[in-house]
Amino acid sequence: MVAQTVKPFRIGSIVRDDAGAAGVITSINPADGSIAGQVVRATPEDVDTAVNVAWDAFRNKPWRRLRPDQRATVLYEIGRRISAERDRLAHLQMLDSGKPLKECINMVNAAAGHFRYYAAVCETWQDEVTSPRGEYFSMALAEPYGVVACITPWNSPIMNEAQKAAPALAAGNAVLIKPSEETPQLALELVRICTEAGLPEGLLIALPGLGEDVGAALVKHPGVRMVSFTGGTETGRAIGAIAGQRLIPVGLELGGKSPHIVFDDADLDRAVAGVMSGIFGSAGQSCVAGSRLFVQKSVYGKVLDALVERSKGLRVRLPDDPEVQMGPLVSTGHRQKVADCVDLARSEGGQVLVGGYAPQEQPLDQGMFYMPTIIDGLTNASRSAQEEIFGPVLVAMPFEDDADVVAQANDTVFGLAAGMWTGDYARAWRVAREIEAGSVWINTYKQSHIATPFGGFKDSGIGREKGLHGLRLYSQVKSVFFGMHEKSMSL
Repeated sequence: MVAQTVKPFRIGSIVRDDAGAAGVITSINPADGSIAGQVVRATPEDVDTAVNVAWDAFRNKPWRRLRPDQRATVLYEIGRRISAERDRLAHLQMLDSGKPLKECINMVNAAAGHFRYYAAVCETWQDEVTSPRGEYFSMALAEPYGVVACITPWNSPIMNEAQKAAPALAAGNAVLIKPSEETPQLALELVRICTEAGLPEGLLIALPGLGEDVGAALVKHPGVRMVSFTGGTETGRAIGAIAGQRLIPVGLELGGKSPHIVFDDADLDRAVAGVMSGIFGSAGQSCVAGSRLFVQKSVYGKVLDALVERSKGLRVRLPDDPEVQMGPLVSTGHRQKVADCVDLARSEGGQVLVGGYAPQEQPLDQGMFYMPTIIDGLTNASRSAQEEIFGPVLVAMPFEDDADVVAQANDTVFGLAAGMWTGDYARAWRVAREIEAGSVWINTYKQSHIATPFGGFKDSGIGREKGLHGLRLYSQVKSVFFGMHEKSMSL
């Protein structure tokens, strides 16, 4: 698909449709290298304008002063409109990101669900009445920050943008979204849908720019009161350092190197299917990908043989193919990074059992495809087992017993997610409590929904999105006291 026009973006009532000196951002379709779309590129000057417009909307438009049920009505309508445009939005995300169409449909459904969920939370939220310790009545109230910045990644654009915008708007904030330059189009669509659904202009603004200028300008801007970021750990550290200097709160959902554990008493067929889905779903481009596989020694060979056999038959195809099981990586540069990581594994003594190359046959040779890869022969101390690859690459390692696998699973700077397969639920409970991770799956993997909080331990982040925690992330607490004294207060 060749873009016919360059898409503008809006800052409130201001339409930025002239690329000028800033130029455009071109989204490349990872499946075939064609142009998926072009958008006008925002600049740091646009950030300053957007912050001012957002503050004006926050202060002077009624959004934050509406009753919760009135805000909820708009949020419900946003969810309805996203669902009504599901197929078109999913197709656009497929072109932008290269994800299989059926996966994009699921993500659009999730985005609509995020707005419906936070509409319900908004409508039913109860501020706290705190227990008195004197002659007064006291409350703890959730108040918006004002203008918040949300910086989103390329791997799940519309879902991540909705996951941040829905609770931030429900809390009463004005929201500035900086989408990834790899996938800039869905954020613009979300702003359009929200405005058409009744959200006042200026309460949600998308700034499709580069991280080093627009993203940095947002984080540093004195008018931004809170920052939410999903992406790489090193970028998260840089954002956290700036936020620390500015004394503003952050929500950081960062990288992972998730352990996926198979005990010898597991249903091995189900476990193998779960491991496949955990690493090769989304072509491994998932922060919770089960990229470190630990299998109990007594069944290690059997499980690896089954994984290799199934991986050879995995349907790596164009993302709109109805039979596709794995699509392309997001870009040529990212595919090279993944290939370099596999070369590193080889240099460390790893044996590539399957995959480890980019396909050369048509039509896959035109896109950013990389074959599902399984590596044996490394230890958990290797760089390949410690560093996030963010691709369809599984490092497999054996373990002895519960204590051994817990020690290896926790021997990482990351702590985003973990999974295990076992027939012993007492063991599952013990191990789950010992694993240092924000999400632990037992006899399943990569399950997620908007009502359950999500975030990481250690270098995998700060704060929690989703659930009631998601609304709290975008709120600050105000305590209010009503004096009930019958007599005048005295010293």
